[in-house]
Amino acid sequence: MIDETVKIIEDDEIGRVSFIRKPSVRNLKITLRPFKGVQVTVPYFVSFDRASRFVEEKRSWIRQSQRRLSQYEKRITLFSEETDFKTHDYVLKLLRHDKATIRTVIGGGCITILFPDYAAVDDPRIQRAIRKAVQQAWRIEAKKYLPGMLHELAARHGLTYGKVTVRDNKTRWGSCSRDNNISLNIHLMRLPAHLCEYVILHELSHILHKHHQQSFWQYLNRLTHGRARELDKELNAYSPEVW
Repeated sequence: MIDETVKIIEDDEIGRVSFIRKPSVRNLKITLRPFKGVQVTVPYFVSFDRASRFVEEKRSWIRQSQRRLSQYEKRITLFSEETDFKTHDYVLKLLRHDKATIRTVIGGGCITILFPDYAAVDDPRIQRAIRKAVQQAWRIEAKKYLPGMLHELAARHGLTYGKVTVRDNKTRWGSCSRDNNISLNIHLMRLPAHLCEYVILHELSHILHKHHQQSFWQYLNRLTHGRARELDKELNAYSPEVW
């Protein structure tokens, strides 16, 4: 069995390029991933010199891809042991332990991440574990609070809805189906309380108005004391996609 061989170079323009030889692959392949730089998979029968020329041939594509990727990286929170991060019910705690595993525990008012004492906290595996745990905390909180908020606001305004679901959605804060079933995004838990309420009132308004025409906005304006457009504009500063 032939071991993988790695060669790393630093390019003045595109940064770190890792060439990884894998006997199991048949073609040269370039991969760009957040915070990992450029990775080139090299078949056993292809020389590193040929792989370097392949990178040169694809330089303009790599630079274009890096520009897109950098926008994504800027949106991602990099957590450290000094990060002060809280959700509605939980405080994030990053703790080192003497094991080689990464463990997450949600409970007792904490999101606890246990990671190897020899590891760097910015290791992508640790960062993924943190984000996954935070996401799970938002899901727990959303299921705990959002259905009750929906019920209270619907009762206050004399509106009746069908089923309620809580989901992780990358594009929409909520939705109301033709049958008046309402779906709410777990990421509403990240919003200020008045915007979370606005989103719920927005979806409740669709029970009577299945569109965004003038009558819809007039009705939503009544529910928000004349602030519908103002609140909608404020909501646009946030995105359901957090990382």
